[in-house]
Amino acid sequence: MSTLRVRNVPDELYQRLQELARQNNRSLGAQVVTLLYAAIDEERRRQQGQALNAIRSRRFTPHAGALTSTELLREDRQR
Repeated sequence: MSTLRVRNVPDELYQRLQELARQNNRSLGAQVVTLLYAAIDEERRRQQGQALNAIRSRRFTPHAGALTSTELLREDRQR
């Protein structure tokens, strides 16, 4: 397992991390790893959401007044 060292952590953030770790019965290191996993998962969901929105925005939308598929079939059968 790799080691990650972080320097210049603001005192307030460090204290908040310690408190959160204590509330969750974790060591400070375990709490930070848990938060990093959660942040990475959230970022992945955000990126997937953006990709889905891009796909949805490229969907075909018929112009105003275009016939529906049912109307096109009915017209074709009447020929």
